[in-house]
Amino acid sequence: MSENHTYDVAIKWDHDRKGTMSSTVLDQPIEVATPPEFDKGIEGVWSPEHLFVASVSSCLMTTFLAIAEYSKLSFQDLNIKATGKMEKVDGKYMFSEITLHPVLTINDEKYTEKAERILQKSEEACLISNSIKTNIKLEPEIVVAEMMT
Repeated sequence: MSENHTYDVAIKWDHDRKGTMSSTVLDQPIEVATPPEFDKGIEGVWSPEHLFVASVSSCLMTTFLAIAEYSKLSFQDLNIKATGKMEKVDGKYMFSEITLHPVLTINDEKYTEKAERILQKSEEACLISNSIKTNIKLEPEIVVAEMMT
């Protein structure tokens, strides 16, 4: 596999503060708009801000899945909540921090430390997190599934 990859995205302005994002290699276009916190923003539509936070959290998921498979970590479930903190720094809006709260359900308590290490390694290896200057805070939670008797 090549070391270089490209990902093409197109945006078409529709009306007001809304457009449609697409890619020639994907079936589903995504409606995008200015978020409601800004002037003339639109509620109920994905914003660049949502997509930014989503790219960090989805990268954690996909990186975790690869590392967990390679490490032979068996797990039952993974859910990730992510919160991006936007603030003005030096007169410009930026995401100063994204907090990732993955909840990983495993079957056996003896794999708790391994699961925590893999989550930590996944955040450190995430190419999106490594490409931005936003501080990423990882707050993992490991849950051991109750065994049915």
